Amino acid sequence: MRRLLKILRNVVLLVVAGLVILAGVLAFNVVTRSSRQLQVTAIPRATVDTHGAAKRLSEAIRFQTISNFLNPEQDAEALRGLEAHILASFPAFHAAAKREVIGGHSLLYTWEGSDPKAQPIALLAHQDVVPIAPGTEKDWQQKPFEGAIADGYIWGRGSWDDKGNLYSMLEAAEQMAKEGFRPKRTIYFAFGHDEEVAGTRGAKPIAAALATRGVRLDFVLDEGLLIADGVMKGLDRPAALIGLSEKGYATLVLTAHSTPGHSSMPPRETAIGMMSAALARLEDNRLPMHIRGTVAEMFDTLAPEMSPVNRVVLSNLWLLKPLLLREFAKSGPTEAMVRTTTALTIFNAGDKDNVLPGIAEATVNFRLLPGDTQDSVTDHVRTTIRNDKISIEPFPGNTNPPPVTGTSGKSYQALNKTIREVFPDVVVAPGLMVAATDSRHYAEIADNIFRFSPVRANSEDLKRFHGTNERLSIEGYADMIRFYRRLIENTAG
Repeated sequence: MRRLLKILRNVVLLVVAGLVILAGVLAFNVVTRSSRQLQVTAIPRATVDTHGAAKRLSEAIRFQTISNFLNPEQDAEALRGLEAHILASFPAFHAAAKREVIGGHSLLYTWEGSDPKAQPIALLAHQDVVPIAPGTEKDWQQKPFEGAIADGYIWGRGSWDDKGNLYSMLEAAEQMAKEGFRPKRTIYFAFGHDEEVAGTRGAKPIAAALATRGVRLDFVLDEGLLIADGVMKGLDRPAALIGLSEKGYATLVLTAHSTPGHSSMPPRETAIGMMSAALARLEDNRLPMHIRGTVAEMFDTLAPEMSPVNRVVLSNLWLLKPLLLREFAKSGPTEAMVRTTTALTIFNAGDKDNVLPGIAEATVNFRLLPGDTQDSVTDHVRTTIRNDKISIEPFPGNTNPPPVTGTSGKSYQALNKTIREVFPDVVVAPGLMVAATDSRHYAEIADNIFRFSPVRANSEDLKRFHGTNERLSIEGYADMIRFYRRLIENTAG
């Protein structure tokens, strides 16, 4: 009995010692992670013609530049109208920069630098917008294409995505051109016209044209992650996330084939039944979650800025990663950061209630984490559905994840500095862009690709993205203009 008690006592002591050591390791990892935030000197807020800028953006919103993959000329007239508006609104910039039309409606401006040896940069935005979801028009507080200015906001489709970025770039350049500024290195302004439908007619030809001219860009800045205000749990400051990586885009069309016939004599296996089973398997067997690459670096950067509990978790992912992943799996937006997502988007089969269709077709969209590829996802689908009677075909416009940009380079530091100067209350960290942008088409000619929109957004604002009541605050728009001005000064001044 004494021997047993002694063994139990030793076990308890070992457990206690282990817990103490573990607690010590957890605490050590917390206290040794110091803030990575750049210390910058406050700068005066640049003067902006807020009223005039808001008016010009509101006018741009009225051009219904809704792109359509199957009907590329659907918005041709609207694009021509927007093009004329840009020409009329920014005369000093047009006098300073060379203008080209590429791919029918995309715009490429070259603002020549004074130092021909300096590596050029490119600022990207897109002219097109997504449509209004049918039946939701009545839910808008202001008409979606009226460009109303009310309650401190510019309202309408495109105010945020992405005419806000496009026009704020031009407002900044116009103001600087009027003041006689000339960049030391060449700046390209590239405005595609079909980003919302893959960018293959706009951004891709622009990048190809630059490639044929031997252009090699130091960096590209496109729309992307935002200044998230109150969105991240455990962080009491806004987080400005710079997209250093972007998910790939892979849409697969699945087609089930069976013998058509009369519904009174159905076989054991039908096209709709096979497809339904296949889709259920895909949803039940999603690709695994990972914390790696840019997402891991994001957590590492944010950890010192977090509240105590969250700081402990993010500083000790070697142990607490499963806990974090379990929390991320509860929400679509957070899960998208750590998983190649599976989205069932289209299903077509049958046209009469008493006829068995010979074909059932489904479209499945995957957003690929860096590290996954179109081939690996296609293999996953094939092994998951386990049915040779279902064919799998890729959709045009599919792309693998583009290369990941690092945080150690001068261009990232300049962007980081600019954000901290214009938005001194924010925490800056790298991040993963879960959607696709035009920037992926520049991967072959750019050393660095950044995806960041200088827009403050809370959780309610995020619902407006591609949704109802899209709007941009007038004061926030003025800060966007200040941001692009300061970025040009810091990187090309």
